[in-house]
Amino acid sequence: MTTEQHWEILLRRRVERVLRRRPQQLLQRVDRRMRSLAQDPRPPGCKKLLGYDNLYRVRVGDWRISCAVEDDQLLVLVVEVAHRSRDYRSR
Repeated sequence: MTTEQHWEILLRRRVERVLRRRPQQLLQRVDRRMRSLAQDPRPPGCKKLLGYDNLYRVRVGDWRISCAVEDDQLLVLVVEVAHRSRDYRSR
C-alpha cells in the first residue's frame, strides 16, 4: 500500500510581492509549478544549490524558484522567485 505525502508550501512575503508584479500568464505557470512541489518537492530537473544543506532550484522557463525543503516537517519554503539573469545575486 502506498501512502502519498502532501507537503505544505509556504512563500516568503518577498516572493508574494514579486509575483504580484508579474504578468498573469507567468504567475499561473509559476503557481502551477509551486503547487506541484506539494506532491514532489524534488521533481526531475530540480538542482540542489551548492553550499546549502536543503536549498533547491526549480526552473520555470527563464524563471527560477528557489526553495528550502524541510523533510522532517513536510515543508517547502519558497524563498525566491527570480528571472535567471538575477537569480542568486541577493544571497
